[in-house]
Amino acid sequence: MTRAFMFAPSFNNAKSKQYLSRYTLFSSSEDIESLGLTPQLEQITRAFSSIPDEKLRYKQMLYMANQLKPLDPSLAVPENKVPGCLSTVYVDCKPSKKDDKTVLEFVGDSDGLLTKGLVALLVRGLSGCTPEEIQKVDPRFIEVAKISTSLTPGRNNGFLNMLAVMKAKALKYVNDADGMNDNFDLSDESEGEANENLSSIISTFQEVDGKPMYNLMMDSLLKLKPTELELVDISDQHAGHAGAKGWEESGESHFNLKIIADVFDGMPLVKRHQLIYLVLGDVMEKIHALQINAKSPSEIKN
Repeated sequence: MTRAFMFAPSFNNAKSKQYLSRYTLFSSSEDIESLGLTPQLEQITRAFSSIPDEKLRYKQMLYMANQLKPLDPSLAVPENKVPGCLSTVYVDCKPSKKDDKTVLEFVGDSDGLLTKGLVALLVRGLSGCTPEEIQKVDPRFIEVAKISTSLTPGRNNGFLNMLAVMKAKALKYVNDADGMNDNFDLSDESEGEANENLSSIISTFQEVDGKPMYNLMMDSLLKLKPTELELVDISDQHAGHAGAKGWEESGESHFNLKIIADVFDGMPLVKRHQLIYLVLGDVMEKIHALQINAKSPSEIKN
């Protein structure tokens, strides 16, 4: 069922209605169509880009925040937490079948009102779509929608992280034969083997003083539920390459990553790397190079 984009009641004045009806159909059509948006996200982007005033867009974000359904407290867990946000943000999704296709329904929440509005926008815009459709979404739509003008750099980074985590969660179902498992397919394993795998999942790491990039990357990579995780800072071997701005004080620029996780089982190499990039989010823009060795436990056994 198509969900209409609803404006807050405070927008019900003649001038706003006249402006909206004039611009909704003709606002940056070529730009919007090139962003790979879902139908709902395209509708939202066109609606926001047609709002004539930044304050009205801000009010609409708050209105969307108030419309967001409460998150089940059981989902407010570390594996659903979005890293790198000024506010605390949780997102998750569940698959369902629609016309013989796997589609995802997202949920989320934040303790920051404006950030909650961003969560609501993404939840509405990505729900009901296939994992493949979600992967195509270009985050620059936030600029076309003119929402970015209301965001601080920190909140903008938080938005990018939200979208990256939601894409990573969606990507998990791209290679899923039936799309209906909540986490990983353990159907071919005995109960004992399944319990053994779950008990071997790495869920914590030892933070390193003076290595903020390392700590942030490790925290993000735990979302993949690895059974083996090794991240080595080799920046000292590349002294000629400066770290990205904001991390120069720690000198972190080059890393080697070895990770073993069930999520990689049956996944092509390119998609393994893509999944890691999505989980790391905008961290990838802050480092010079990441060498990846990603395998599934079955590949190690063989």
